[in-house]
Order: sequence, then structure tokens, then C-alpha cells
Amino acid sequence: MSVTRKSPALSRRSLLSALGGAAALGPLAGCGVPAAYVAPGDRAGADLSARERRLTWSNWPLYIDTDDEDTTRRPTLDDFRERTGIAVDYVEEINDNDEFFGKLSPSLMNHQRTGRDLIVVSDWMCARFVRLGWVQEMDRTRQPNVVKYLDPLLSSPAFDPGRRSTVPWQSGITGIAYNRRRLGREIHRVSDLWADDLKGRVTLLSGLDEAFALLMQGNGVDITRWTADDFHTVCDQVEGHVREGRIRRFTGNDYIKDLAAGDVLACQAYSGDVMQLRADDPDIRFVVPEESAELWSESLMIPNLARHKANAEALVDHYYDPEVAAGLAAWVNYVCPVPAARDVLASAGDRDTAALAEDPLIFPDAGMRARLAIARDVTSAERPEFAKRWNAIAGL
Repeated sequence: MSVTRKSPALSRRSLLSALGGAAALGPLAGCGVPAAYVAPGDRAGADLSARERRLTWSNWPLYIDTDDEDTTRRPTLDDFRERTGIAVDYVEEINDNDEFFGKLSPSLMNHQRTGRDLIVVSDWMCARFVRLGWVQEMDRTRQPNVVKYLDPLLSSPAFDPGRRSTVPWQSGITGIAYNRRRLGREIHRVSDLWADDLKGRVTLLSGLDEAFALLMQGNGVDITRWTADDFHTVCDQVEGHVREGRIRRFTGNDYIKDLAAGDVLACQAYSGDVMQLRADDPDIRFVVPEESAELWSESLMIPNLARHKANAEALVDHYYDPEVAAGLAAWVNYVCPVPAARDVLASAGDRDTAALAEDPLIFPDAGMRARLAIARDVTSAERPEFAKRWNAIAGL
């Protein structure tokens, strides 16, 4: 497969606020639905993959490569169909994690099929599905590429040790974005956000799951094992910053507009969004703070009773072929979960595409990797209390 860089007009995360799905917590977010747990022996259904060469895959908008001249074509997905003979019904229906959870939960809690063979949600939401027993373990004997090429940094999150039930689709970093020209200096640490020259010109992410980890890291907390005390310490600090007028507002993905317009000078941000912003304004920088930053993923899962499990497993493995992963990375510009794709991009004939191999926001270098960590998720028992306190601070 040839790899040529393509540039989506709008990043996938940037679209969420326009669709009304920015970090709001839906009515099912805190309840955990403990009575709906599905035991391991009740998760699998009859697999029709051998005779039905197809599958249905639900994903977010703008989260796969498309052909510049024909946007109905998705080169990496077309390549899978041509190579395997498996047709994929690709549905861009996920605009918000909680909204999608609410869409699938009635079927899953009642031991019914969802009509989907593969889904992609954020890892904190994956944790909820895994705890409830709503997804199946994948057969790694059918996935040699996943076994060989999955980034070790992403290979064993606390909610799914060994990644038995989930596989990262794309990854990213929550760090700090700022305008170097307008600010007139560099930002190196989380505490730099509270400097006097930034008073009232800073935004934080409004969603609990999106915001808390980086703020804890600014306090030197190991976010793989944070405690309730760590959370409440952050809340106390943020409440103080609000009282002092240091925080302009709490945002969804609309922080992008504030930063681009100069209304804010620094903000919590996602690495993939900054990749897009830099194309228009090279003075916008993204920093992984000296203390560390959160590495997150949105991951592929096979829901219970999926009719085409083996086909779905084959598709997941297809995207872990380094050439395929490189083609996807050149388009979406998130952190690639397949480090071996870097060499594929580096050898590309197109200069702009080859340059992506050296971009640490797609392939973090050794120094950056040492400062990245995956946060443990908020448990169902913690969520009601934590969400109530955080939402009151953020004005949700």
C-alpha cells in the first residue's frame, strides 16, 4: 500500500463540540448498572463469519482515511475488503461516549445482540464495558500483527490487563497547548498555567475523565494509581484558581477556537487537535509537561453476541500491519499505536509524508515516552461523588 499524507478539514475530536457531544455525562454515566453484569460464559454467540463474509463497524466521524478525490472511498478499508473478501458496513455513528453507551446498553444488559461486530470508544468508557462483561476477549492466534506490533506503552492498561478485550485504534496525549508568539515565553510545567501573565487567559477541559489526570500529574501524582485524596486535592486547587479568576472557562473541544483566536493563551489540549492547528499557525505549540502527561486511547472492542467475531478480529489485525497503520496515521495524525509504522512513513517518497515519521505527536520520542502514563479509570463506585464535585466546579 502506498502512503501519501492526506489532511482532513477538521479533526475528529474537533467535531464533537459541533455535534453537541463534548464531555457531558449522560444519565447512565454514574450508575454502572451493576445488575447488568454478563458472566464470561454468556458473552459469545454463534459466529457466522465463515459463511457471512461481512461485519458492521461503528466508529466516530473523521476517524479513518478517505480518498482526497472520492471521499466515499477509504483506502485502508478498501484494501482489507480486497485482500480478504470481507465487506465492512462502516457506520460513523459515535458522537459521544455516554450517548453511545446509552444506545447499546439496553441490548447488552438484556443479553441481546447490538447489531454491531466492532465498536470504538474511549478507554475510560472501555473500562465500563469490560467491568460489565459486555465485550468478548479476542483470539490473539488470529491477530499476529497485534501481538507483534502493539506499542508496549499501551499493552496493559489497568482496566484490561494484557489487552485481552480491547485493542487501541488511535492514541493521543492530553497536555498543554499555547501560543508562543502571543505569550512571549515557553511553558514547561503544569504549574506554569497559573503564572500572573496568564490570569484569565487559561481554559481547562470540562469533562471529568478528560481533565483530572494532567492536573494530578502537575502535583507529582502517579496517575496509574491515584487516590480519592489526590482527586479532591486537585478539586481544591481548581476551585482556588476559579475564585482568583485565573481560569477563563471550562471547555469541550471549543478550546480550539479560543486558542486560534487569541482569546486564551494556554489550555489543556489534545495532541491531535494541535497537529491541525499548527498547520494554520506554527506559533501554536504543544508541550508534554516536565512532570508527565496522560496517554490515552480510543479502542476497538467486540460486543457480546457479535455475529461476525472472527471477521472483526481479522479487521483489527489488518490495522496493525505497519503499512496499513502508516496509511491511517498519515491521515488522522494521532499518536500511532504501531511504532513500526514510523519506518514505513520515513521511507515514503512524498517529503511531507516522510516528515511525519519525525513528529513526536505521532511517534513520541524516547524522552517524551518516558513522561507519558495511562491513568487508571474512575470506577463506578467513585463516579457519582467525583462527577458531582467536578461538574459543580466546571459549571456542568
